Amino acid sequence: MPKLIRLYITHAAIGFGIAAVFVVMLLWFDIAGLWRLISTSDQGWLALLVLWVANGIVFAGVQFAIAVMRMKGDDDDDGPGGGLRQHVMRPQPALIPVRVEAGGSRRDFTRNR
Repeated sequence: MPKLIRLYITHAAIGFGIAAVFVVMLLWFDIAGLWRLISTSDQGWLALLVLWVANGIVFAGVQFAIAVMRMKGDDDDDGPGGGLRQHVMRPQPALIPVRVEAGGSRRDFTRNR
């Protein structure tokens, strides 16, 4: 089996295990009355299964993402870092000459006269 597939299956199983612990804690502490709802319903096992699978998907995805981000790649960046220092261009205001007509009359600039 390829290493990546084995890594995924292992961490997905860990995520579903964490989700099982999480669901048990939700029921043990009776958050939002979940234990009462599940234990008094005839379809409570289905609600429990859906709750575990939904949380399992989330926790498995997070667990695998953490595992992938912690992997050390082949191209180690152990050398000096930081790159080259580049000068940042700062905007300079530009002066634009504007011709003003004498007399202060308003002119409609939307039409050519």
